[in-house]
Amino acid sequence: MNQSSRHIHLIGICGTAMASLAGLLQLQGHRITGSDKAAYPPMSDLLRSLNIPILEPYSESNLSPHPDLVVIGNALSRGNPEIEYVLDQRIPFTSMAALLREEFLCKPAPRGRDSLVVAGTHGKTTTTSMLAWIYQCASAADPALEPSFLIGGVAENFNTSYQLRPTRTFIVEGDEYDTAFFDKGPKFMHYFPDALILTSVEFDHADIYADLAAVKTAFKRLVNLVPRRGLIVAYDGNPNVTECLEPALCRVQRYGLSPSAHWRMSNLRHENGFTRWNLDCDNTPWAGLKLPLAGEHNALNATAAAALAFGQGIPKEAILTALATFKSVKRRLQIRAVIGGITLIDDFAHHPTAIRETLRALRSVYPTSRLWAILEPRSNTLRRKALEADLIASLRLADRVVLAGVYQQQRIPDAERLHPQDVVDALNSSGSTSASQKAELHPDADSIVQAITPQLNPGDVVAILSNGGFDGIYDKLPAALTARFPS
Repeated sequence: MNQSSRHIHLIGICGTAMASLAGLLQLQGHRITGSDKAAYPPMSDLLRSLNIPILEPYSESNLSPHPDLVVIGNALSRGNPEIEYVLDQRIPFTSMAALLREEFLCKPAPRGRDSLVVAGTHGKTTTTSMLAWIYQCASAADPALEPSFLIGGVAENFNTSYQLRPTRTFIVEGDEYDTAFFDKGPKFMHYFPDALILTSVEFDHADIYADLAAVKTAFKRLVNLVPRRGLIVAYDGNPNVTECLEPALCRVQRYGLSPSAHWRMSNLRHENGFTRWNLDCDNTPWAGLKLPLAGEHNALNATAAAALAFGQGIPKEAILTALATFKSVKRRLQIRAVIGGITLIDDFAHHPTAIRETLRALRSVYPTSRLWAILEPRSNTLRRKALEADLIASLRLADRVVLAGVYQQQRIPDAERLHPQDVVDALNSSGSTSASQKAELHPDADSIVQAITPQLNPGDVVAILSNGGFDGIYDKLPAALTARFPS
C-alpha cells in the first residue's frame, strides 16, 4: 500500500455506483471497508470477489477504528446510526460523486482526464457500457485509447462495472439522482463533461423532483457545463431533450430516426439474433450496424455511443467491431434460466418507459410466445402513482401481468402511493386489454412463485422486472420450476 493510502469506509457500499467506486479506490491502493443493510447481486458478488468486507447491519461499531474518510451513499439519510456517529465524531466525509471527481477525473495533474459522460432518464447504463467497449476495442490498435470507466451496472464484456487505466479517457455514467443527504444536486454535476451523450429526458425520481420542469432544469445545468470545444450527442425524438439543449455553446449532433437527424437510423430490423440498421451521417451513408441485442432502444443507445466515439476520433472499424461483439449489462434483458422450455428474463425496470421498451424488445425476439411481466414496484418513481397511467399502458404489452406489493409502502403517503390493485383492475377491465390477458396481485415473491408456477407452460417467456433483489425471486422461481420440470 502506498504512503498516500487511506482507510476509506463506504456507507451503502452495495449501490451500483458505490461498489464501483470501492473497486476504483482499491486499485488506487486504499484500504476499503463498507456497510449496507441488504447485500444482493450483482454488486455484492463483485465486492466479495475483491475481498472487500460488507458489514451488516449499519452500526457505530463498523466505524471502529475511525476510518480516514467516509463516503455516504445517496440513498441514506439522517437517523442512520453510522451517519450520526460520523457527524458526532467529526470523521471526514464526502459523497461518491465528489470523491470520483477528486480522485480520478481531476488526476493526473494538471488538466485531469477527459470526462465522457452519458446521461439521460433511460439507457445510460447500457450506452456507457457500449462506449467503454468501443474504446476498449479501439485500444487494440492504439493502447492510449484504453479507457477508465465507472458504470452503474456490470458490463458483461468486462465482467465488471469499473476500470482504471493510466490513459486520458474516463467514461462515466451520469446519474441525475441527488448526490447525498448533504448535497441535493444531481451526481452528474460533479463530472464536468468534455463530451456528453443525452439519451432522454422524462419525469422520473418523483421522490426528489417535483415535476418534469425540475428534471429539465437539472439537465439544462449539465448541458451548460460542456465547454465550447466539447461535443453533445443527443436523441432527436424527444422535445424535452431539445429544450434541455438550449444552453449548449458547443457542437451538438442529434441522432435518431427522423430525416433531420445528423446521425439518421433507417431500415431497423431483427434478424438471426441481431438487430440491424443503416446509419447515415450528415445525409451520407456511414455504415450498416449490427448489435446482438434486441429492441429499438438498444439500437438507439448503440447509435449514440457510435456517434460520440467517432466524434472523438475513434476509427469506424473499431466502432463496428465493438457493437457487433457487445454482450450486454447484467440485469438488462438478461436470461437467468431456461427450465422446462420456460425462459426467465431479468430486467432492471425502474420506470414505465423502461418497462415498455423491455416488453417491446421481448416481443421482437419471441413473437409467438406468451409473455409474462412480473413487476415489483420498487423504484421511487414506480412506488408512486404519478405515472400510473403510463405504467398501465406499458404493462398492456404483456399477455399476463403479475404485480407484487409496493416495496416499503409505509414510507410513501397513501395519497401519493401506487395502489397495485388499481393497476390490476385497470388491466382486467372490459375493453382495456386483449381477451387473453389477465393480471393478478400477490403480496410478495413467495406467493407469486406459488401462484404462477403451475400456470407456466413450455414456450412462455417471463420478464421479472425490479431494480432490487425482489425478495429472492430470481432463485425461488427457478427452484420451483426445476421441481416441476425435473430433468
